[in-house]
Parts: sequence; structure tokens; C-alpha cells
Amino acid sequence: MNTIALYDRVCLKASRHTTRSYSTSFSLGIRSLHKRFHDPIYAIYGFVRFADEIVDTFHDHDKVDLMARFRADTYKAIADGISLNPILHSFQRVVNTYGIEEELYDTFLRSMEMDLTDHAHDRESYELYILGSAEVVGL
Repeated sequence: MNTIALYDRVCLKASRHTTRSYSTSFSLGIRSLHKRFHDPIYAIYGFVRFADEIVDTFHDHDKVDLMARFRADTYKAIADGISLNPILHSFQRVVNTYGIEEELYDTFLRSMEMDLTDHAHDRESYELYILGSAEVVGL
């Protein structure tokens, strides 16, 4: 096995572990799908979970800065085809392999950013938030 294949596997294990650690029910649901879908879903879930952790968990840190760095690192990983962040590396592989459109993950990241700053929504911002935080993840 060449070294990049080993690195890819290690990164995917991090995504799989993240999924199984944070959501046992979702992990069980993944297993009901065809095996070819497992790894891409683990990679996407890891990405979504880490962004959500910035919003919901890291209260003692500058969340706006963390999210900005996560966004920048995400785009760099996708453009470069590699990341030293195992979760982002797995995610960029899925994005690049399956041609996931930038609009989808950008909409998701915008919703996470809205969680950091917007506390009251009008109908339009609420619909945008739901689109990014729930709908595009399933696409």
C-alpha cells in the first residue's frame, strides 16, 4: 500500500470514529445502506459534526475566528486535494470524487456562521438557515 492510501485510510477512520462517537443511531442507520455509501457518509458527517462543534461546544474560544479558519481550511483542502486535518482530508476526497457543488457546502457553512451571530430570524433568514443546516446536508 502506498503512503497516500494509508493516509487516506487513517483520515477516514477519524471520520468514522467521529460519526460513531457522536451519533450511534446515525451510525446504525448508515449500516443499513449499501456499503459503497458508508465511507462518503462518514466523511460528510465528520465535516458537519466538526462545524457544529464550533457552534455548540467551544464556548471558551473565539467561535467566529474558529469558524472562519474552518471555512478557509475547508476551501484550501478542496482546492489542494489534501489536508493535514483528517476530517477535512476525508471530506475533500468526497467533494472531489463525487463533484459536490461548492454551493452546497458553502450554504451549510453560512448557516453555521448564522448560528454564531444571528439570534432572531425573519422568514427569509430562517429559511436560509434551515436550507444550510439541514436540507443541503441530505443532498
